[in-house]
Amino acid sequence: TYEEDVLRNPYSLKHWWWYLEFKSKAPKKFRYMIYERAVKNLPGSYKLWHKYLSERCFDCRNLSLEDTDFDQTNAAFERALVTMHKMPRIWLDYLNFLILQKQITKIRRTFDRALRALPITQHNRIWTLYIKFVQKARIPELAVRVYRRFLKIEPDRVEEFVDYLKKIKSWDEAANQLAKLVNSDTFVSQYGKSKYDLWKDLLKIITKNPGAIKSLDVDAVIRSGIRRFPHQVGHLWCALAEFYVTDGRFAKAKDVYEQALNTVSTVRDFSVVFDAYSQYEESMLAAKMELAEAEEEEDDSNAAGLTIADEVDWRMMRLENLTERRPLLLNSVLLRQNPHNVDQWHKRVELFKKNPIKAITTFSKAVATVDPAQATGRPHTLWVKFAQFYEEHGDLKNARVIYDKATRVAYRGVDDLASVWCSWAEMELKHREMDKARAVMRRACVAPDRAPSYKDKDDDSVKVQRRLFKSTKLWALYADIEESLGTLDSTRAVYESMIDLKVVTPQIVLNYAALLEENKFFEQAFRAYEKGLELFHFPHAFPIWIAYLKRFINRYKGKKKERARDLFEQAVGKITKANARRMYLLYAKYEEDYGLARRAMDVLARACKAVDPKERAAMYSIYISRVADLFGVTKSREIYHEAIRELPQKDLKPMCLRYAALERQLGEIDRARSIYQYTAQYCSPERDGDFWDSWKEFEVAHGNEDTYTEMLRVKRSVVGQFATVQLLPTDVVGKKELSKAEKRAKERAKKADEMQILEQEAKETAEEAGPADKAKAAAAGNHANPEEIEFDDDDDDIDVEEVAVPEAVFGAASSGDASLGAKERFKRKG
Repeated sequence: TYEEDVLRNPYSLKHWWWYLEFKSKAPKKFRYMIYERAVKNLPGSYKLWHKYLSERCFDCRNLSLEDTDFDQTNAAFERALVTMHKMPRIWLDYLNFLILQKQITKIRRTFDRALRALPITQHNRIWTLYIKFVQKARIPELAVRVYRRFLKIEPDRVEEFVDYLKKIKSWDEAANQLAKLVNSDTFVSQYGKSKYDLWKDLLKIITKNPGAIKSLDVDAVIRSGIRRFPHQVGHLWCALAEFYVTDGRFAKAKDVYEQALNTVSTVRDFSVVFDAYSQYEESMLAAKMELAEAEEEEDDSNAAGLTIADEVDWRMMRLENLTERRPLLLNSVLLRQNPHNVDQWHKRVELFKKNPIKAITTFSKAVATVDPAQATGRPHTLWVKFAQFYEEHGDLKNARVIYDKATRVAYRGVDDLASVWCSWAEMELKHREMDKARAVMRRACVAPDRAPSYKDKDDDSVKVQRRLFKSTKLWALYADIEESLGTLDSTRAVYESMIDLKVVTPQIVLNYAALLEENKFFEQAFRAYEKGLELFHFPHAFPIWIAYLKRFINRYKGKKKERARDLFEQAVGKITKANARRMYLLYAKYEEDYGLARRAMDVLARACKAVDPKERAAMYSIYISRVADLFGVTKSREIYHEAIRELPQKDLKPMCLRYAALERQLGEIDRARSIYQYTAQYCSPERDGDFWDSWKEFEVAHGNEDTYTEMLRVKRSVVGQFATVQLLPTDVVGKKELSKAEKRAKERAKKADEMQILEQEAKETAEEAGPADKAKAAAAGNHANPEEIEFDDDDDDIDVEEVAVPEAVFGAASSGDASLGAKERFKRKG
């Protein structure tokens, strides 16, 4: 039935397919015959050809390669490709079948036919199999040729070719391919390697196999890499040297190392090259020593006529020389980094200190290379050291020549040029050339004919030589030299020129005035002070004012009071808070010694308000002490009241304790207790325990049960007050405390007597306690209290002791002669 169907429908694929399925268990020859009839009638049927060829390949899997079925199957594939040459699957099956037969030539030609027959879009399927084939074939020449053809289609897969070349040890071709990669600007590694990674692969191949590299100029390749990768210069130089070492060209390797040490510009690269060079020399030395031991008894010599022992000594000297040269080579690297680095030039000169010729050459090169505008450091020090080098060797003539050239260099700042002139003058002084030293300074300090139109000596728009005459350093040395070697008139002329040019400092003004005083020119000294004060303001004028006032007082004492007072008023009118204390004290001391005590106290009162708040408490203490000494302790109460008003809270406690001690000494117990009660509101029992101990001791000594109980009540209220302050927010507490302070200030302003204020506050505190607090106090009295003081009930038996009034109450008035004035009494007291 199937036979009749295919005869009636020879061009129907399904009838042939049904027929083949029906004969699926028939012998293979019968099935091959049916397949041949089917593909003959349907030569363009991919399905029939693929099934037919697959079945034939499957049947050949266990046959010998010499069996005729292989040839018949090959012939069937060839017939199929007549019509199926555009089907890559047929080509791949055919190629896989041929690879099993291991017919290299036929396989290669079939691959080529497939590539020619298929469109280029399907070549990748063929090339994948082709590359696997040539890798397994173990025919390097064939593989290289196939890879070269493949890379024309897939140039990005060149790294696979390089890996294969490494595998077959074709180092020359691998190096060629890597060289092309590193020189390509468009190549992107499929393995994610950078250009430097590829360079490292190339260097590894070159250095490990120098004899196999024939087509590349290794030296040129590596040197191009040195220019291309400046951040890896050290490793590339070492790679080039290693190439020559591996190749046996040791002299060339040494030249490469030396060239590297003289060209690298970073310390890291220098360290890499120097370490590699040292290891090379050590390895060569070790090799020669082993050779010397092996041939100790033989009389071998090399081409140069040296024995092995001589060559060992020569290698040892080379290694020692390399080690000794390291500081110099490192200095050269740093100077290549920055040729304007002054410190490195100084270090380079130190390396040649035992060789004067090289030191002079280095100095000359340094001053010619360093540009002052770009210099790192102080460029003038090179010129100074250069001149000092000649000076140390006794050549003053050349030293002066160097200094003269140094004064013409365009330095960045006036100070550099001034340092050169000063060093020149100091050299002349050192060698007893006094006149030359004065001439040098006179030449340096000459002002230009037409003064530049600028105010600041650091104005870069004017040449430094034209700004030199504004250098304070230079003029100060000139003044010292003239003061030591010149006349008084010449020295005064120098100082006056400095003042006119405004190049003086406060110390120079003081020196000038001291010079005039030594030579008995007192009024001229005072004018010098005044000229200095015109140039300086506080705080710089403070030492001038102090010196001026002290010299004036020592000179005239109390003869010119009005002039002295006028000077003091000028000083305190301009003085800052930081310097006010010393100035006011000097003013007050002058009034005490030569003026009126009342004026001295007025000065101290002004001082208490003019000084810095940090020094106000100390100033009030001095004020109180002087008032007590001059007018008696009772007069100091007003000062205490003022101090309590003006001082900040942190300084209030010691002042109040001192005031209370004074009242206690005078026997004013109630006033002292009122002071304690007033101060208690600012003293926390936890933080200010000394205050509460003092009050407790006071009550034990002078109080009774009621006053002691009142003290304890105040203490408890203060504890509660500070506890509330800690719990409330900071801003609310600040507002409440501020409002209380304002109320107290208003009340104090209404009352003149401070003691009335304290008594009033104590009374208000007692009234605020109320019945409840009094009841609690009474209840507390019924319980045992460890702090309670026991008093006897017989108050009538208390003996009242009479105490004499202290003499300090009357102050200076206690001298006994009331008819004398204050001034005479002070004189007698003194």
